[in-house]
Amino acid sequence: MSARLTAAPMIVVEALGRSVLEAKAFAALVRAGMIGLESPRRLVAELRALHDFGAFGSAVRIAALKYGDHPAIADDRGEITFGELEDNVNRLANALRARGLEPGSTVGVLCRNHRQPLVTAFAASRVGLNVVWLNTSFSRPQAEEVARREGVDLLVHDAELGEVVAGIAPPHGRISCAIDDPDHDELDALIATSEPDLPAPPDRPGRIVLLTSGTTGTPKGAPRAEPRGFILPAALLERMPMRPGEATVIGPPLFHGTGLVLALLSIGLGSTLVLRRRFDPAEFLDDIERHQATAVCVVPVMLQRVLALDEDEVRKRELSSLRVAFCAGSQLPAEVALRTMDLLGDVIYNLYGSTEVSVATLATPADLRDAPTTVGRPTLGSRVRLFDDEGRPAPRGGAGRIFVGTTSPFEGYTGGGGKDVIDGLLSTGDVGHFDAKGRLYIDGRDDDMIISGGENIFPAEIEGCLLTHPSVSDAAVVGVDDAEFGQRLRAFVVASDVTADLLKAHVRDNLARYKVPRDVLFVSEIPRNATGKILKRELAARQS
Repeated sequence: MSARLTAAPMIVVEALGRSVLEAKAFAALVRAGMIGLESPRRLVAELRALHDFGAFGSAVRIAALKYGDHPAIADDRGEITFGELEDNVNRLANALRARGLEPGSTVGVLCRNHRQPLVTAFAASRVGLNVVWLNTSFSRPQAEEVARREGVDLLVHDAELGEVVAGIAPPHGRISCAIDDPDHDELDALIATSEPDLPAPPDRPGRIVLLTSGTTGTPKGAPRAEPRGFILPAALLERMPMRPGEATVIGPPLFHGTGLVLALLSIGLGSTLVLRRRFDPAEFLDDIERHQATAVCVVPVMLQRVLALDEDEVRKRELSSLRVAFCAGSQLPAEVALRTMDLLGDVIYNLYGSTEVSVATLATPADLRDAPTTVGRPTLGSRVRLFDDEGRPAPRGGAGRIFVGTTSPFEGYTGGGGKDVIDGLLSTGDVGHFDAKGRLYIDGRDDDMIISGGENIFPAEIEGCLLTHPSVSDAAVVGVDDAEFGQRLRAFVVASDVTADLLKAHVRDNLARYKVPRDVLFVSEIPRNATGKILKRELAARQS
């Protein structure tokens, strides 16, 4: 009895807290224009779609009701309106059901950035199917292993990736897409032969399964429940000036959470989504100018590739429409942030989060001008705390392991296992600290720390320092075994017209002496995964 009396007030407090957050989120979405005055008839249709198909499955339908004739996607095939997109989603949803796929079955998607993976994901969710987004950089053995582990029942893939999926034989087969050859696009053929009627709603919407980056092993599936309420989109729109009916250029792959979340935000605003199968910095800038894009989505290495262009090449384009450069996926070097804003204006919004924890913090351009290495303050609905190795709160102003709690909780990996949890907060695997203004800084990965001569060293600080040298365009630092110091620092740099000794002196002039790399190796490229994270295991294995 006493336990019930104790628990009841806690439930009431949590409910009140969630209600306050939802009210703040609703207000933010009204200010952004995602929610506005609607005719009663259309409002009823939108609410019914949300009830029947959930937030993801209804997103295109709601956008089509509001912005039917507005271009929804511009890709390598051309443009498609929201009305046409909705028609394709319904036809494919009905085709998947006719193919025998039951609610709870899993559709795998292995596609580069174009309309077809989005049509597939929306259609699958609309009939209660789960969607797992596979990495287009997978080798054949990796693709086979992940498809088997995730229980893929049907695979939709780009025709150009046919060799990668040749060994995968799902029970409901494979369907190939050829975005540059519509006459041989199997998904198009399936859509064309199906009915356009809105399908009967499933008992529950399908889940979205994104994969971890795989920098420490085989990528793991990280499913997330269907988001409820307004908090997740409001967490971003509360700070980023994105508005309805504009255009957004997506740089990262859609299978990465960064690209997918901004794509969904743009669809919710009725904005045109500009997609390319491969990132090219000059074409990326052309797309901003051509579509007068107000927002772009990037990972830091994409900004570095833009900065590598001749400055006159960038400035010859009319890019004044740009208000938001949403950046995430890996740590944003301070030098890259400042140089980009000097070139494109104060537009960078730097997100910190992960596949597991979702959205944690967001730094605004003002934050980055004041403190270029920060990842900002917690977003609406997120709680960020620091704990020491014993699970105790880190001292005020001190560093600690980062734990995050959000309103969209991680459900555990599909293959089993999870992350450390303290007080309901999930470990990000990073170490960081807060400044006096409540802004978070990432010091490094808790498994990435290098101990050299008894000193604890995080590579990110040294990598950032190297990037401030005008001759360096990219850098990575790893620890390698050393008989005297346990580990020593080895830097890999992409640079021109500079010597190893000059770079060591540059680090020595800006950081503590024990942070100066013993070895500096020049390479033509730093190996990275599709989301821009450095593959340090590959570098650590190199001897030269």
